Amino acid sequence: MTTDTLIVIPARWGSTRLPGKPLVEIAGQTMLSRVVDIACHAADAVMSAQENHQVGVVVATDDDRIQKHCATLPVDSVMTSKDCPTGTDRAREAHLLMSDAFDYVVNLQGDAPLTPPDFVVDLVLGLIASGADVATPVVRLRWHELDLMREQKQTTPFSGTTVLLSDNGDALWFSKQILPAMRDEASLRSHNGDDALSPVRRHVGLYGFTRDALNAFVALPQGLYEQHEGLEQLRLLENGYRIRCVEVDYRGRPAMSGVDSSDDIQRAEWLLA
Repeated sequence: MTTDTLIVIPARWGSTRLPGKPLVEIAGQTMLSRVVDIACHAADAVMSAQENHQVGVVVATDDDRIQKHCATLPVDSVMTSKDCPTGTDRAREAHLLMSDAFDYVVNLQGDAPLTPPDFVVDLVLGLIASGADVATPVVRLRWHELDLMREQKQTTPFSGTTVLLSDNGDALWFSKQILPAMRDEASLRSHNGDDALSPVRRHVGLYGFTRDALNAFVALPQGLYEQHEGLEQLRLLENGYRIRCVEVDYRGRPAMSGVDSSDDIQRAEWLLA
């Protein structure tokens, strides 16, 4: 049986700190066009790796200016509501507008122009192979990267999300706290250098859903811990859904979660250079 995946790129106009950010240029190319390139490369790679599997890409926007720009790119676009509360809700609406015919839906945010395409590929293949409801990438931090995360949390405590995994790779919990706590950290460090891997895994904000899980997610009320932590994926765990975490590696490539300000644009250009 043929199974199909839709990669949805939510791209709304109304960012508080950077209005119209999908159309801002990063090193001479719009942010949205960079994300479309990532999605198209990933789609080709998945179809090469997975026999009889088709992958589509669509931009889900809420603004005519973004849709007009999409007409210049190798991608379809759909107009979604301005009232979608999250990118996941926008991805689900786009899926419905595309006739709800795909078995898997990937939510690739339109403000993540430095996402390695292989992260998307590993996500899709991991979701299909695991039989989980949702899949998401995680990166195991080296000790010096963990030190940097701790330093960043001194000024922005809700930056960076960590995750605990079961033995089979399913998520046990996500938190803005750094998990796990380590009583034996000094001993662990003494046996390894700062470039060795720590037990801490950082979540990469990219999701793949089965069709049923996506439809269920948007119908569920916000969970208690979701509200406390500000992490929408906790809604799934609080309701008993399986989230498979797919381990990925930047392999020295620049890591940047999203572009939300003019400072972020400058940082992205510096990283690309």
